[in-house]
Amino acid sequence: MTHALASHADIREAAADLFSQDRNPFGAFSIGSRTHRVATIPDAVRLCRWIAMDINATGFGLFFASPSAERDRLVACFDSDYPSVSVATKFMSGAGGEDMVRHTRISTQPCWWSDDGVPGSDAAFRTLAWVDRTAPLVPGTTGIAFPVHADRGQCGLAVFFGPHIALQQDQLYEIHARCFTLFAGVALIRPGDAGRSRAISKRELECLKLTANGYTSEAIAKLLKLSVHTANQYLTQCAQKLNAVSRTQAVAKALRLGLIE
Repeated sequence: MTHALASHADIREAAADLFSQDRNPFGAFSIGSRTHRVATIPDAVRLCRWIAMDINATGFGLFFASPSAERDRLVACFDSDYPSVSVATKFMSGAGGEDMVRHTRISTQPCWWSDDGVPGSDAAFRTLAWVDRTAPLVPGTTGIAFPVHADRGQCGLAVFFGPHIALQQDQLYEIHARCFTLFAGVALIRPGDAGRSRAISKRELECLKLTANGYTSEAIAKLLKLSVHTANQYLTQCAQKLNAVSRTQAVAKALRLGLIE
């Protein structure tokens, strides 16, 4: 983990080459492209899922490095369980991600790990150049983390999990370039809201969506077969998780983040 940010130029050069090529709709893309513009967090989740599919990963997550100088930690933006939060993400948002945050701030070198006990699950990484082995970000998993950077000094990680990840040397820069562009797009979509929001349950989202459609608490309770008290509780929890001061503001934020339509 000693490579300095000079490697960042290599990634940007690779990205520039890729942007001029024809790729599948969810492959390498430029921020200005109408087809690939990341307008909402669900857009970003979909694009990240396609990256995961391209390398045969079964799980993924995008994280911001906390700007706080008091503690090095990863702040989750989303993962493959979106809009919920996976167990792996909860672990990485705790003590599990401190070393990777420090690495991300000084390097763009990807790091891989293998701790799942599956024979040969690390085979895809052992032959790759410019990729370093690190301690498992989540115990019992195998995966790879791509440090990513954006404007205003923001940095983070795009993480992919899976025992059968298939990643060739000639794919490495392409995948990393796509992660860079994805992160840059997400960094423009109010990362504070995306990173700090607690997971919202399916039932809470149902209540919020009905509120957006003009239903009262009484009507929501009747439709979902809940008590009025429970319906109000779900809506209050939604507002709290979205850092909203009212239901109206919670609806507006949820619409902007793509949580409801």
